[in-house]
Amino acid sequence: MAPGLGLAYPWGRDVRRGTPVVVTMENPNYSVVEIDGPEAEALRAGVPGPPMDKGRGRSAKQFTWVLLLRAHRAAGCLASLAADTWALPSAVAKRFRRAAAAEGLGHGHGRGWLLYRFIKALLALSVVALTVELAAYWKGWHFQRPNLTVPELHVPEVEDIQGWLHTAYLAWMSFRADYIRRPIEFLSKVCILLFVVQSLDRLVLCIGCFWIKLRKIKPRIEGDPFREGSGYLHPMVLVQIPMCNEKEVYEQSISAVCQLDWPRDKFLIQVLDDSSDESIQMLIKAEVSKWNQQGVNIIYRHRVLRTGYKAGNLNSAMSCDYVKNFEFVAIFDADFQPSPDFLKKTIPHFEGNPELGLVQARWSFVNKDENLLTRLQNINLCFHFEVEQQVNGVFLNFFGFNGTAGVWRIQALEESGGWLERTTVEDMDIAVRAHLNGWKFIFLNDVKVLCEVPESYEAYRKQQHRWHSGPMHLFRLCLPDIITAKISSWKKANLILLFFLLRKLILPFYSFTLFCVILPLTMFVPEAELPVWVICYVPVCMSFLNILPSPRSFPFIVPYLLFENTMSVTKFNAMVSGLFKLGSSYEWVVTKKSGRSSELDLLTSAEKNRKCITLPQLQKQLPENSELIEINVRKEQGEKVPDDAKKANKIYKKELALSLLLLTAATRSLLSAQGIHFYFLLFQGVSFLAVGLDLIGEQIS
Repeated sequence: MAPGLGLAYPWGRDVRRGTPVVVTMENPNYSVVEIDGPEAEALRAGVPGPPMDKGRGRSAKQFTWVLLLRAHRAAGCLASLAADTWALPSAVAKRFRRAAAAEGLGHGHGRGWLLYRFIKALLALSVVALTVELAAYWKGWHFQRPNLTVPELHVPEVEDIQGWLHTAYLAWMSFRADYIRRPIEFLSKVCILLFVVQSLDRLVLCIGCFWIKLRKIKPRIEGDPFREGSGYLHPMVLVQIPMCNEKEVYEQSISAVCQLDWPRDKFLIQVLDDSSDESIQMLIKAEVSKWNQQGVNIIYRHRVLRTGYKAGNLNSAMSCDYVKNFEFVAIFDADFQPSPDFLKKTIPHFEGNPELGLVQARWSFVNKDENLLTRLQNINLCFHFEVEQQVNGVFLNFFGFNGTAGVWRIQALEESGGWLERTTVEDMDIAVRAHLNGWKFIFLNDVKVLCEVPESYEAYRKQQHRWHSGPMHLFRLCLPDIITAKISSWKKANLILLFFLLRKLILPFYSFTLFCVILPLTMFVPEAELPVWVICYVPVCMSFLNILPSPRSFPFIVPYLLFENTMSVTKFNAMVSGLFKLGSSYEWVVTKKSGRSSELDLLTSAEKNRKCITLPQLQKQLPENSELIEINVRKEQGEKVPDDAKKANKIYKKELALSLLLLTAATRSLLSAQGIHFYFLLFQGVSFLAVGLDLIGEQIS
């Protein structure tokens, strides 16, 4: 290895003599050169060599090779850095083209195009502002706060002016204090007003839920209609299972529905398969054929023209001639597993209540403790069911149908216009139209149906996009019908102001604007102050109220608060696309399932049925597709089941990165008075840069 380079000149006297070295060049164009001398001979012999003569310097040959070595290494570093820099924009451009080609868009107007353009512009502006602020802070040109209540702009005297840069920065400070601060404060006051209104709505709902718990108010069935000698006549019930490429969950869903405790001559199961994969179609057909041979009234339906997504699938099934023989229809999505007594707990509520059109059961999640994302979803959905839907069901007899785990009176569906294909939230659409026609709803909080929540961030983001763009699209379509409907004025006001505007439009708007735009901007415009109660106290109190229905989630209150603000970006994007009928407002992506189940008896039954049916039986049931079935069975048998106990909880960088951004922005106003504003400013800028790049990568991936 080459010794340290002293850069001594050959003609100098007081320089050290060079030692024997071996120079190995990484470039294959150069050979290995050995510089030999008396000391090298002594070292080979194993004896100390003669003392070094400090009067001699390095030879010109040694000096040249060492310089070549250093130059080669420096050139390699520069080449690597240049290659990485050159590859980064080309990779980004390639991903942009790939995303545009995947969506069939050639002009850059993909989903969320305007919003993400805004985010990228805000990112660039923030980086520039951060650079200016850091440079100004190091020079002492910063916003000073002599006390906690009266902010003050420090304007130096004439003799303190340090050149044109200082003058320009002072002009910028005066400009932002006079012109930028006022629009930010006005917009923040509007958002604060909306925030207070939404908080009051949450508080009223929580008080209503507490009153229901205190007085033990819930829908009840008079007597026991199923006791011996009661004379109860079981009505005809149609059970529908809509699915589309649900390979992971079709078997357990069909198995659970086929085990419903109801007279077999009084109910029929429709498996409504919209799968585009022929192998999945064959597997579902085999499962249906297996249960049919066991005496269950179950049929398989597959549409040739797959239009209208789930609404089109349900509408096609309801057009069958035999449907007129049934009085009620129960709907279960492919990942839902009702208990055997589900129909016995729901159907009797219709007895003696001709105005009742819907009985909705609550969802229960088998994978709520799988990772951080599922835990945070469980908090939101528990509040939605136990507070929002239960309170609205008790006091208003109206809430949005959840699309599954519910029983409809077929007469209510027909009188309300049936399933329409005009939006992706067909469940909310039919619920609003039934409410306008005078039908009442009941929510059963104590009847739970097992299902799944998305375990990946990408699946959850697409689901939330559909859940927030669809209601805004529906609002545009239903507003004329609501205004002209023959219902009371307070019901119209509830639908327009609370159901749609406050909970579907205002909530994502103020959350995104206040916590993801205004709050970070105050880092660069410190003259615009936000009240501490808006930044800290009220959000924490509202988070406590949201977590009350799921007390086991209290340890996750801080991640939940920050994650909800993070998701406001996606929700706001979806709300805008639905409100203005952008391309993504009618986008339906089937949420990916994992096929989990926590019911021991259901697992045992499914395993038993899986063992009972063999490959020859499948080939006998479907002889025309025996080869395809054989391939799929062998493929499934060869797959290894992952060990859930060894799976570590996933930490989602996207949520946590933006959460850090919001956290540092909130604490900035509390801690800047203590003289550490610079450190939070720096951390804020780095967090915002990371989040902006991550959002851009999420959009183009």
